[in-house]
Amino acid sequence: MKRIVLIRHGESQWNKENRFTGWTNVDLSEKGVQEAFEAGKTLKENGFTFEVAYTSYLKRAIKTLNNVLDAMDLDWIPVRKSWRLNEKHYGMLQGLNKAETAEKYGDEQVKLWRRSYDVEPLPLDENDPNSATKDSRYAGVPDEYIPRTEALKQCIERVMPYWECEIFPALKQHDDIVVVAHGNSLRGVVKHLKGISDNDIVGLNIPTATPYVFEFDDNLKLVKDYYLADPEVLKAKQQAVANQGKAK
Repeated sequence: MKRIVLIRHGESQWNKENRFTGWTNVDLSEKGVQEAFEAGKTLKENGFTFEVAYTSYLKRAIKTLNNVLDAMDLDWIPVRKSWRLNEKHYGMLQGLNKAETAEKYGDEQVKLWRRSYDVEPLPLDENDPNSATKDSRYAGVPDEYIPRTEALKQCIERVMPYWECEIFPALKQHDDIVVVAHGNSLRGVVKHLKGISDNDIVGLNIPTATPYVFEFDDNLKLVKDYYLADPEVLKAKQQAVANQGKAK
């Protein structure tokens, strides 16, 4: 049996403030740090161990992974980072409060921007201080690959080459792999693994710091998937994610 564990980062400061984050490099909240450590404890209690880990270039994912591995006494394993695992770029929405944006544009429009497959917000201004084009961590990334805005479709097109060429093939050498990334980059992976349609992906909400396990047979065929969480707690966390984009 082979397993890949997907984990969305713990609560960030902008999650706490209900703001669109995207590629903005926001830190974890105190709750997010604790969530990450608890995720690591849960994995250890369930007998998981890892030989390699993957994460994005954004500190909320990196710090989540660090706390997960700390709780598992696995601080020493190799960690591979890629900008391709970054969150979906939210364009001009980045930094805006989700509820206030829903009041202005309506719940349905914000739901489309947040969750739809192919509707993207207007692009972020090139002069915005949070533009990735000005960030040294992307100095080695060709400009045409750096997004100014994305729908889930573009996010998937960015994530999947790394998944298919780097992460998934690693299962041939390792039994268990952990990937800590973001709500939308992971939605793209789950869409691919489970064959979720473009329309149905709108309803998929991934909660923070909750290990999501995918089991494969020795031929790397998906056998089953499940969260390591109490079903009622999981349901409440998923609903909380869905509610973030609604006007109050």
